[in-house]
Order: sequence, then C-alpha cells, then structure tokens
Amino acid sequence: MGHTVGILYPGFSAEDDYPLMERVLGDVSLPVVHTLMREDAHRVDALLDIGGPDVLAEGARKLRALGVGTAIWACTSGSFVFGRQGAAEQVAGVEEAAGVPASSTSFAFVNAARHLGVRRVAVAATYPADVAERFAGFLDEHDIEVVALSCRGIVTAAEVGTLGRDDVLGFVAANDHADAEAVLVPDTALHTVAWLDDLEDRLGKPVLTANQVSVWEGLRLAGDHGLRTGAGSLFRTEAT
Repeated sequence: MGHTVGILYPGFSAEDDYPLMERVLGDVSLPVVHTLMREDAHRVDALLDIGGPDVLAEGARKLRALGVGTAIWACTSGSFVFGRQGAAEQVAGVEEAAGVPASSTSFAFVNAARHLGVRRVAVAATYPADVAERFAGFLDEHDIEVVALSCRGIVTAAEVGTLGRDDVLGFVAANDHADAEAVLVPDTALHTVAWLDDLEDRLGKPVLTANQVSVWEGLRLAGDHGLRTGAGSLFRTEAT
C-alpha cells in the first residue's frame, strides 16, 4: 500500500466516495474520521461552526493516532467561508493537531486548477447563492476567474448526498460555460467519484469535484505525483 491520506469529513453524506477512490486508485489508503456537525446546513453561521478549530483539532488528533501521512479537511464550504487567510489558519491548526502536512478541499481546488493550467472556470454548486458566491470569491482571491456560477440552493448535506448519477451529470453539464476551461463541483456531500470519467466525457473538458481534489491534494502533499486512471484528467496529467 502506498501513501495514507487522512480525511476529516463533516457528518455523513458522501463519505463512501473515499473507499471507492481507494478501489479506483488501488495504491492509497484513505481513512475517514467524521467530525462533529452540530447543524447540517449550508448556511454561513453553521459552516463557521462546522469548520471551527475545536471541531477540527479533535478530528485531527484522531488522524494522528491512525498514523496518517497527510491530512485533508474535506469540506469545501466549511473552509472557504473563512476566506483566504482564515482558511490558511484553519489548515495550520489541523496540521499542528495531526502532526503531518495538511490542507483543505478549498485549497485543493486552487492547486488542482493550477496543476491543469486552468484560469477560467464554471462552478456547478449545490449550495444556496450566498454560499456559492463565497466560493467564487475564494477562487478570485487566487486569480481563478469564475465565468459562470450556478446555485442549486440545497441547504443540507444529507439531501445533496441523495443525488444520483443522472442528476449529477445533468446538473454539471447544464452549468458548463463555453468560456470555462474546466467545471468545478465544490460540495464534498455530493457523490461524484463513480462518475468522474463520465462527467468529463459528457462535457469534453476537465471536471474537478470536491472528493476527487481532496484525495489528489493529500497525495500531492505526500510528494506522490504518480499518474493514475479512472479518476478524471486531474490524475492523468503530469505537473508542468
């Protein structure tokens, strides 16, 4: 077995994407520690609590006990709502508690887009509009232009986790844009891993999804840049 990427995951919705990713990649271990979600809501105040330092430190200490090599806070909305500086401080706290290099899904999207040389993106967000706009703002802070932003308006992660293949493919395809070099799908509560290649075949361009980029980011932090199939163009593309 190759590298072990520890996943901090809020609540329960699409965490089964991670054992599926283990099977797809074949040479990584992705232990999941569920963090406390006092309220399941894509609402700014609830997201600030979900990503609070006490919640993440407790989970990160559990990852440390598991002996992981890197740690990822696998919650996009619970990281970008803090803004660029706040999200960086959040990651630093996880790193200190876990004792290993750490990152979050929000930074994973930025690094994945840069890896692919992508500067203009469409965002297919399941979130309410105010939350989706904060993700667009986070990307803008990192010089990634959002040329189209969609907001499905789903409030709870639990509901997002019930969406199936046809719904996911249709939603992402409907919110592509001709000027976008890639489409970003930012919710870790959304199942996507089983359909990564289907999504890219449908759109004809890279599609970056939350659980996908979270794993990729953990491997990147571990210095693992090996190319792999079955998980989208992100995993098939060499660093430039």
